Amino acid sequence: MNKEELRAMLESVSLGELSVDKALTKLQLQPYEDLGFAKIDTHRGIRQGAEEVIFAQGKTVEQLEKITVHMLESSKSVLITRLEAQKAEALSQKVELFYDTLSRIGIAGERPRQAGVGNIVIATGGTSDIPVAEEAALTAAYYGNKVTRLYDVGVAGVHRLLDNAQTIAEARVVIAAAGMEGALASVIAGMVDCPVIALPTSVGYGASFEGLAALLSMLNSCACGVSVVNIDNGFGAGYLAGMINKMQEKT
Repeated sequence: MNKEELRAMLESVSLGELSVDKALTKLQLQPYEDLGFAKIDTHRGIRQGAEEVIFAQGKTVEQLEKITVHMLESSKSVLITRLEAQKAEALSQKVELFYDTLSRIGIAGERPRQAGVGNIVIATGGTSDIPVAEEAALTAAYYGNKVTRLYDVGVAGVHRLLDNAQTIAEARVVIAAAGMEGALASVIAGMVDCPVIALPTSVGYGASFEGLAALLSMLNSCACGVSVVNIDNGFGAGYLAGMINKMQEKT
C-alpha cells in the first residue's frame, strides 16, 4: 500500500464506504512479511510513497517468484531491476510481466499509468550508454514521470547536444549518463537551471577502470548543481530524478 492508496482508504472510511474494522485490519498487517530468505517491507509505500523494489541479481528463480507473488498480494505492480532474460521468461509463467531486455527492467502486474508530471530529460554520451540510461528512464516512467530521451549527444560532437539546448533548458531534472571521461554532466550543468544527476557508466577503454574515471570526473565537476550516483546505477538515478521532479507538487 502506498500513500495514495492509504489516503483513498481513509477517505472511504470517512464517507462510510469502508468500515473502521476493515480499515484497521488492513493497517494491522505486520510492517514486513518474513519469507525466511527475504523480509518484504510491506509498509515502505506508506513511509516513502514508493513501494519496495526487487533487485533480481543474485536471486534464484524460485526466490524471485515467491517474492513477486507475495508483493502482488498487496500491490498492483512490482518493479524488478537487473532481471536476466532467462529468469524473466520463467517469472512470466507465474505472473503478468513486462520485460525490457535492454535495461533488464521488469514490471510485474499492472503497468502504472503515466501521470505526465514535469519532464525528466535523460541524455547519454553515446549509444553504448543507453542500457543504463534506459534503466533510469523506465524507473522514472514507472513512478509516473514524463521522460524525454536524448541519446548519443556526447561532448565528442558537442553540436549534437547544443541542437537540443531548448529541450534541456525546459527540463525539471536532467540525468547525464556517460562513460569514458564522463564530461557530459559538467557541460549540461553549465547550460541549465535545474538539478543534474550524473550517472557514470562502465563504458570505456582500460584506463576508464570500468566507470571509475567517469565517476571521479563527475564528482569533481566544476559546474554547480550536480549530484552523482554510483556506476551503472540507472535505477538510483531514475528514482532520485522522480523524487526531485515531484517536489514542486508538494509545495
